[in-house]
Amino acid sequence: MPPPLRPGPGARIGVVSDTHGLLRPEALEALHGVDRILHAGDIGDPDHLDVLARIAPVTAIRGNIDRGAWAEALPEMISLTIGALRIHMIHDRKALSADPESTVVISGHSHRPGIEETRGILWLNPGAAGPRRFRLPITLAFLWEEAGRPRAAIHTLSD
Repeated sequence: MPPPLRPGPGARIGVVSDTHGLLRPEALEALHGVDRILHAGDIGDPDHLDVLARIAPVTAIRGNIDRGAWAEALPEMISLTIGALRIHMIHDRKALSADPESTVVISGHSHRPGIEETRGILWLNPGAAGPRRFRLPITLAFLWEEAGRPRAAIHTLSD
């Protein structure tokens, strides 16, 4: 399945998490053409950030498996603005102590892809793009702004 077409005039953001040292060719293909890549932690291999950066600028945070000097240089959470989207990214949603002043909260860790909207916040978990865990799908997500609101879609990768 090809990635969704660029919706509207805003930036098309690729969102990945939990690659755990496995950067699948299918993930790279799906991300081709995005304007920005966000990695929500559990990267596993620092070289993968360089590979992703050849596609688009990358913002990444540290996950619980990310260790060493390269990982220490990554923040545990980050807030950023891309176009009209105010995004907060944290690896484990359970570690969030209060709802941030954001329109989007991105988290990983659970390997379970999901999109929900509560109290004006879009909660996005892109799932895991790395090794399969249990019977969970292998996924990433796309995020964009449409008519002033955040929109997201989960993209399943073939195994």
